[in-house]
Amino acid sequence: MASSRRARRLLAVSPPWARYLVGIVVSAAGTVTTLRADVGFSPWDVLHDGVSRRTQISFGQAVMAVSIIVVLGSWSVGIRPGIATLLNTFLMGWFDDRFLGTHIGANLGTQPVELRLFVLLTGIALIGVGAAIYIGAGLGAGPRDSMQLALSRRLQMGAGWSRAMVEGIALAIGWLLGGSAGIGTVVFVLAIGAAVGLAFTLLRVDPAGRRFPLDEASAI
Repeated sequence: MASSRRARRLLAVSPPWARYLVGIVVSAAGTVTTLRADVGFSPWDVLHDGVSRRTQISFGQAVMAVSIIVVLGSWSVGIRPGIATLLNTFLMGWFDDRFLGTHIGANLGTQPVELRLFVLLTGIALIGVGAAIYIGAGLGAGPRDSMQLALSRRLQMGAGWSRAMVEGIALAIGWLLGGSAGIGTVVFVLAIGAAVGLAFTLLRVDPAGRRFPLDEASAI
């Protein structure tokens, strides 16, 4: 609890764009961590992998392509993207490719499955924290999070549950495209809702993407 209070105070006094970029980096690091675990990709990454395999583009480029489609689809139903949403469309994929290019953890697939599942859970936690940070910056959500937030508002459900629903839809499409899935995919679907919901709670971010007020961030 003490560490979460310190995190809230730090986020409260940080410039919004700094919080936003930190959130993007943390989310990308979490994504690559789940990929390195090599026990099955997350639902969105099954989709990205399927697009990458079918088109022979890099993983990060597939992330960008899917993001553009999601933004256009959301826009068509009245969810207008902001500058932060558009930046997320390209930054997330760019950072994914940069982290993958380091080859850190590239040989993790030869390690015991118990270790790889722990790495997967670590990546899921990072994704949840990253999403809460950049949404909490108050500059707008990412393409996928915009869809998540729209479901949360319209269906009157929590951020965690709406995130899980969006992940399930992405998984179905990715599987049809031939993306890689496995036991890790199931773990991700079961855990991502709780990870996002807990991160939103600890960092005091509501489903509407409210900023971190200094007085609330300093409270217990």
